Amino acid sequence: MADEVPEKILIVATHGPEDPERATLPFVVANAALVMDVGAVVALQGTGVLLARKGEAGHIFAAGLPPLKELMDTFLELGGKLLVCTPCVKERKITEDMLLETSELIAGARVVQEAIEAKAVFNY
Repeated sequence: MADEVPEKILIVATHGPEDPERATLPFVVANAALVMDVGAVVALQGTGVLLARKGEAGHIFAAGLPPLKELMDTFLELGGKLLVCTPCVKERKITEDMLLETSELIAGARVVQEAIEAKAVFNY
């Protein structure tokens, strides 16, 4: 039965606009996984939750890497899952209507569950 479950990676992204390179790298890796037919979940925590705000990614550019908005759009188009830490969002006074429609608010237990199910966990 376990052979029927597709491989999946979890990427925990804890950096936002304050560190464009670390905000962008999770989506570079996630897109690579999706192209390789490996499921990819990006969990945004800490200032990483700012990336889930509508319009935010369009302002983040890291030297030598594709634009973050382009990477995030591709990630979502290819079926990647974007999870956003509910306590982190609340701390930053971000309301659900300010978030991308494709994001899912979660709590710590969901991150643990995703990590248990993943073949590998990355942290940026």
